[in-house]
Amino acid sequence: MILEVAPLQVRAGQAAEFEAAFVKAQRIIASMPGYVSHELQRCLERPNEYVLLVRWESLEAHEVGFRQSPEYQQWKQLLHHFYEPFPVVSHYEAVQGAVGG
Repeated sequence: MILEVAPLQVRAGQAAEFEAAFVKAQRIIASMPGYVSHELQRCLERPNEYVLLVRWESLEAHEVGFRQSPEYQQWKQLLHHFYEPFPVVSHYEAVQGAVGG
């Protein structure tokens, strides 16, 4: 499993609109092949900062299956205009033997 981490900086004064748009957009990502789960977290100290965590079955499920899909265009239309600057997305995998919970 792969963890996509997207730190999101939302334009000042647009947090409520972003969150409302995300509620719609999350249906898109959740319908994609290879999607496992997601969560959106808001920073307590800086309310225009968020982190989006998405779990995918594989890197290809995100980079090819989602990003090259027609559904990604809808995702972009709903969300990308809120970001300043545009986020740098990273992908992580668990370190064997170092997972708790």
